[in-house]
Amino acid sequence: MKNAPQHQKTRRGLLIAFLTILTIVPVTSLHPGNAGEVTPPPFPANLQVPGESTAFLEGYATGTQNYVCLPAGSGFAWAFLGPQAVVFDDRGNQIVTHFLSPNPSESGTPRATWVHSKDTSTVWAVAIASSTDPDFVAPGSIPWLLLDVFGAQEGTNDGDRLVATSYIQRLNTTGGIAPGTGCSSAGDVGKRAFVPYTADYFFYRTRE
Repeated sequence: MKNAPQHQKTRRGLLIAFLTILTIVPVTSLHPGNAGEVTPPPFPANLQVPGESTAFLEGYATGTQNYVCLPAGSGFAWAFLGPQAVVFDDRGNQIVTHFLSPNPSESGTPRATWVHSKDTSTVWAVAIASSTDPDFVAPGSIPWLLLDVFGAQEGTNDGDRLVATSYIQRLNTTGGIAPGTGCSSAGDVGKRAFVPYTADYFFYRTRE
C-alpha cells in the first residue's frame, strides 16, 4: 500500500475514548483545526478535486459506520445507516463532528454531514467518486471517497469556518466494512451493527 495511514497510536486512543460515547453532540469551545498549509497524501487519480481548489483543513476521524439488517431480494443484508464520528486535529483537539442528517438544500434528503465544533457551521456532501484501489486502500477498509458539497449553513454568531467548503476527500481509511455475519434470517431484521473505523478528511475550497 503506497500510503499507510498515519497517527495510528493517537487514533487507537481516540477510538477507545469514542466508543464509550455513541451520541455525538457538537461542542462550542474547542480549538480550531490545523493552521497553515494543508497537504493531502497521494490518492487515486479518480479522487482528484475538480477545478482550482485548495485544501484548507484536515482532520483525523474515529467513530463507527452504522448498519441495519433489512430484507433484501430473497434474503437479508446489512444496509448502511450512516457514519457517527468525531474529527480531531493533529494535537488531539476535536474540530468537527460527522454524521448523517437532513440537508435543507435538498428538501431534507439525508446526507453525510460535518459540523464544526467551534462555530457549528455545517456542510452536507454527496460522494461522487470512490476507490478501493489496493495500492492505496487497506484490506478490509471502507473505500476512499471524493464528496461534492451540496449544502452549507452558517453556525452560531455567523460562524463560517466550513461554509466555503466545495469538496471533501475521505482518505487513509481503516475498518468500517459491514459485518459478514449476523443478518441471515427474519429474526435478524432490525438488528444494528456499529463498526469501528478511522479516516482522514480533507476539506477543500475554491482557490482565491
